[in-house]
Amino acid sequence: METTCTRCHQSIPADSCYCPSCGLPQLVYAAEPGAIPPSSERWPEAVRDASSIDWRSALRVIAFLAPAAGLLTSQFSPLRGLGIFWMAGAAAWAVALYMRNQRPAWITIGAGARMGLVTGLLAGWLAFGLSGASLFVTRVVRHQGPQIDSAWTEAVTEMDKQTQRLEAQMSVPYNAAMAEAQRRWMLSPEGEAGFQTIGLAWYCSILTLFAVAGGAIGARMTSRRRRPEI
Repeated sequence: METTCTRCHQSIPADSCYCPSCGLPQLVYAAEPGAIPPSSERWPEAVRDASSIDWRSALRVIAFLAPAAGLLTSQFSPLRGLGIFWMAGAAAWAVALYMRNQRPAWITIGAGARMGLVTGLLAGWLAFGLSGASLFVTRVVRHQGPQIDSAWTEAVTEMDKQTQRLEAQMSVPYNAAMAEAQRRWMLSPEGEAGFQTIGLAWYCSILTLFAVAGGAIGARMTSRRRRPEI
C-alpha cells in the first residue's frame, strides 16, 4: 500500500521517516516479530494440541477407572442394571481427571470420544471375563446348572411362541420340523453356551458405545469451563 505525505501528498518510500518533498516527519509503525502472530497461525495450533492425547497420562487415568467400571457392570455386581451409567460416568470422569494437568487445558470432543473408546474396551473386556467366570462358578462350583438350564429352556420356549405368533401375523407357513431342529440346537450345551457368549459380547459392545458417548460428553463439559490458552 502506497504511503503519502499528509502535508504535500507526495509519495513517501516505505523506509523513510521524512517526506522527501517537504521534509515533514512521518510516523512509522513497526511490529515486533512474533509479538502478534496472525490468528490463522494461533488457532490451528491450539486445535491441533487439543485434538491430540498424551496417552501415557491418559492410560494411567483409564487404568484406574476402567477396572471399577468393569466390575460394576459384570454379573458379579448387584448394580449391573445401571451398567450403562457406570460406563459413561467412568469415561467422562477419565477425561476430567486427564485434563487437570494438561496444557492447553482444553480437549476436542473427538479426543474425548477416543479416550472413552479405550475406557470402554478395557472395562468391557473385564466385564466380559468376570461375567463368564461368574457363570462358570455358578454352574460348576455352586452346582446350579439345573436351575440355569431350566431358565434357559423357559426362555427358548417363550422365543418359540413369539416366533409362531409373528409368523402367523405375517401369514408365513410354520415349518414344524425346522422349528424343532432349531429348538434342539438351542437347548444343546453348544447352543446354550453360544447364545450366552453372544449375549455377553452384545452387552459389552453396548457398554463400549456408552463409554464413547461418556468420553465425548466429558470433553464437552470440560471445554465449556476452559478455553484454549493461546
